[in-house]
Amino acid sequence: MGLIVQKFGGSSVANAERVRNVARIVTDCYRAGNQVVVVVSAQGDTTDDLIAKAAEINTRASKREMDMLLAAGEQISISLLAMAIEAEHCPVVSLLGWQAGFVTNSTYGSARIRRVDTVRVKSALDNNNIVVVAGFQGLNRRNDITTLGRGGSDTSAVALAAALHADRCQIFTDVEGVYTADPRKVPGAVKLKEITYDEMLELATLGAQVLNNRSVEMAKKYNVELEVLSSMKRAPGTVVREVTRMEKMLLRGVTKDANIARISVVGVPDTPGIAFKIFSVLAAKNINVDVILQSIGRKGTKDITFTTDGDNGQTAVEVLKSSIAEVADKTIVCDTNVAKVSVVGAGMETHPGTAAKMFEALYEINVNIQMIATSEIKISVIIDAADADKAVEAIHAKFFPVVE
Repeated sequence: MGLIVQKFGGSSVANAERVRNVARIVTDCYRAGNQVVVVVSAQGDTTDDLIAKAAEINTRASKREMDMLLAAGEQISISLLAMAIEAEHCPVVSLLGWQAGFVTNSTYGSARIRRVDTVRVKSALDNNNIVVVAGFQGLNRRNDITTLGRGGSDTSAVALAAALHADRCQIFTDVEGVYTADPRKVPGAVKLKEITYDEMLELATLGAQVLNNRSVEMAKKYNVELEVLSSMKRAPGTVVREVTRMEKMLLRGVTKDANIARISVVGVPDTPGIAFKIFSVLAAKNINVDVILQSIGRKGTKDITFTTDGDNGQTAVEVLKSSIAEVADKTIVCDTNVAKVSVVGAGMETHPGTAAKMFEALYEINVNIQMIATSEIKISVIIDAADADKAVEAIHAKFFPVVE
């Protein structure tokens, strides 16, 4: 018995049958003696459909009005789920994000949660209600509706679990847990029983589409124990928490991120401060940079190459050309036909051979490495996008051989 926060994504509530299935999962937890708070995403492709509707009217709609529109998806989900829970003869109340106390900053489209005022949620729980909350949304200081960005419902759920001091936050998805690779694409993928916050954060950041990386950051900060499990099959999932493994290194997964742009600035002056100018201008425009490679200076110039999100590639090029005199007349190449493939595992830095094994797998399938980045918990390579899927499968097979 305890306080459980459960989050269900869009695929889990995509149609009437799945909404009823979620209602049964929630009410079973409630009847087991738990207080239950449920966070729900918009149904299926509702958010994409709303974006398409907006484009029919105005392709340059303001982010404020887009937030007003997109928040409607979760309102539909929470009311339908509440009706399904009523049909299971359990008391329930549905709340929009602002009604549940989500206060955010004013960055429309990707707002950050400032605080969660849980008075109304606690009152509903004290009255023995199941509380169904719209994920992905909140209210800023102007009393405008804001949204948290893609995957924001995960963040909403973890924030509620932290604010309520919940015993566990369960994230229900269309897979049975966290795997060593995408089980829908890699036949030998293995489900993990548990994983650390840091490992899960790396996997989420590097392309694993199980949890939103902001939600994992928040879970680690507030020590919220997460469980990733399937809404389609009743089975134990993967627990995300601090795990002590002494000095043993275990590889936790292989991931792919195809939303990558590789940008090369060719022939910039080989003088102090040029790298600072380039990356400070990008930071000022909220463009995150990942892998960075700088050539050895030659004839007074050097090349600087870096990666960023594919969506930001062309913007980064325009910002550099318009903001830095030393770059304005230089060649800038933006390549979006690349992908980042990574292996993740705590203790990698002190266990030699991991990189060699990864590179051997790529060599055996004749895949060329363009850039490399390492840390104590990951090794990432930039390769041609066309090679990404076979690279993931080859690397996974090298580290997780199938036992006949």
